Amino acid sequence: MSDVNLKPYSAEEAASATPIHAIRTGELGAVDLPEALVSLANANKFNGEAGSLLAHDEGVLLGTGDGADPLIAAAAADKLPNGVYHFITQFDPHAASLHSLGWLIGAYRFDRYKKTAPCEAILIAPENADVSWAIRAGASASLVRTLVNTPAGDMTPEALGRAAADLAEEYNAEASMIIGEALLEKNFPMIHAVGRAADCPPRLVDIRWGREDAPKITIIGKGVTFDSGGLNIKGASGMVLMKKDMGGAAHTLGLARMIMDAKLNVRLRVLLPTVENAISGNAFRPSDVLPSRKGLSVEIGNTDAEGRLILADALALGAEEEPELMISLATLTGAARVALGPEVVPAYTDDDDLAGALAAASQKCADPLWRMPLWNNYDQMLSSNVADLNHISGNSFAGSIIAALFLRRFVEGAKAWAHFDIYAWRPKAAPGRPVGAECQAIRAIFDVIESRFAAR
Repeated sequence: MSDVNLKPYSAEEAASATPIHAIRTGELGAVDLPEALVSLANANKFNGEAGSLLAHDEGVLLGTGDGADPLIAAAAADKLPNGVYHFITQFDPHAASLHSLGWLIGAYRFDRYKKTAPCEAILIAPENADVSWAIRAGASASLVRTLVNTPAGDMTPEALGRAAADLAEEYNAEASMIIGEALLEKNFPMIHAVGRAADCPPRLVDIRWGREDAPKITIIGKGVTFDSGGLNIKGASGMVLMKKDMGGAAHTLGLARMIMDAKLNVRLRVLLPTVENAISGNAFRPSDVLPSRKGLSVEIGNTDAEGRLILADALALGAEEEPELMISLATLTGAARVALGPEVVPAYTDDDDLAGALAAASQKCADPLWRMPLWNNYDQMLSSNVADLNHISGNSFAGSIIAALFLRRFVEGAKAWAHFDIYAWRPKAAPGRPVGAECQAIRAIFDVIESRFAAR
């Protein structure tokens, strides 16, 4: 995907572009179409099914089904041949912007290992579309998808750190890293413990951007570049997708890119605890008790619940500056998928105003979120007989909530905090969106941050 796939509206260019007609199921007869397109539709029994596409010299028919998929334009960008296109169908500004974003999402290709023809279909955006927003969101989604799609052999902690540093350089941000044994010297014992068994040493990436006197926003992403499960080793089926366990870090970089690209009036801090959860003689063990940056001792109930450990040290660091808003993003629990499936992201916060804003932004940006409870009665499930707390409960109940409650122990000082238990993967293809990495939640989060902190 590139912004060359989407161009701002121009009456002259739109007039010469191939027209696209968006057709809902059963409404073909209600649309004024050229005779050739009507004949083509009848010959192919086109009925407007979502993602269906017919192309002719006189125009394109794009099926939008019941209209429930606001990003359905992805199907057109994915399938149409090279050329310049324009929607004849009229949309309100909101739908026009989402169709523009959908086009960019469908134009994305992951071609690092397999030669794939680039998408060269160009859309002249609808006149009332927010093209800048669509390009910003589309480019950030592409960044997220490429990082998550890259296998762990090439997306090591070092490589993820380089990707973060490259983004920082692109936007003139300050970037630093604490690596290996220096994590102990700087008091990040849980990040070190989780990553010390791997050949590539663990690290904490720290990026700062924006005026020092602007409102402080801190975003933190889980960067487990591969999760074997540690000594509580996963089975084959549980390990096959663990290249995506750095999805929280990838999403954090995508969100950071949106914020910096929009030049929001914030002092942004990005923290990425980045490790591989590997197995060797010095791997951390079940029943070990780890110190933490906050000073709490943590009993290890299962080494396959490592993400919350590295996040805890990073959250404690972020909270020390008392930011106006602190966000954590992580592919944290399978329980989140049991609760809400792969497409809807559980969101946790004690701030009702923030929760309401996120819910509204979720609808606005076609970015599904659902508030889950930080249920205080479950907090006692984290109790330990030998340490200040365990990092898991002793049962299989409420796994995503328990993980969020554990993280909450480390956010004291932040004026508001929200956590997102993302999946970062599309297990079933949708029109124009293949199986593979998926970008989730960051459009809605960005919308909330943008509305609270106006551009410079």
